[in-house]
Amino acid sequence: MFKYVIFDVDGTILDTEKAVLKSLQQVLKEEGREYQAEDLRFALGIPGKETLRRLHVQDIERVHANWSKAELALLKEVQLFEDIKEVLEVLLESPLRTGIVTSKTRQELMDGFELFGISRYFESSICATDTDKHKPHPEPLLACLEELKAEKDEAIYIGDSIYDLQCAHSAGVKFALAFWGAKKIEGFESADFILKEPKDILALIKSGR
Repeated sequence: MFKYVIFDVDGTILDTEKAVLKSLQQVLKEEGREYQAEDLRFALGIPGKETLRRLHVQDIERVHANWSKAELALLKEVQLFEDIKEVLEVLLESPLRTGIVTSKTRQELMDGFELFGISRYFESSICATDTDKHKPHPEPLLACLEELKAEKDEAIYIGDSIYDLQCAHSAGVKFALAFWGAKKIEGFESADFILKEPKDILALIKSGR
């Protein structure tokens, strides 16, 4: 039976895809490099600085700061996924304990969560700035388990990217695919559970699997 529910943020709780990709396109264009949004989708689910490293950006610190500002300006395009807040409310009132493992920085997480007033739903939050290694490495998820004093077999990690799946399984934790964010099942054949909508989280927990 699961006692701990740990969430990814982008593509799982917050629908940030448009804001992330549009702001990344914008800052890269300012650097004289133009990309189609589809060519940048690999950036969804990994830390921003890692994205810029993979794109061979020279001044990562400066460009990352510009990207963060550009994304902040597009917060109006970010939305909570439908029914996710209601699900979090139910979890808050239950004995279950909740956490966050995200590739966002601490400031990026605060900016996003403050907009929707949902920080109170989570006991632990591990951000890109909290660990040396990042998803798909298990370190951030293991750090969250440690903070919650959770056993691996009592926890489930819910996310939308292949990095989330790899992080969970490397940490020895079961993984549930947030299909509402991933929008595809291909590549997630090894997921332990497929959740088609946020309310499926409650059904999974109730089932006791």
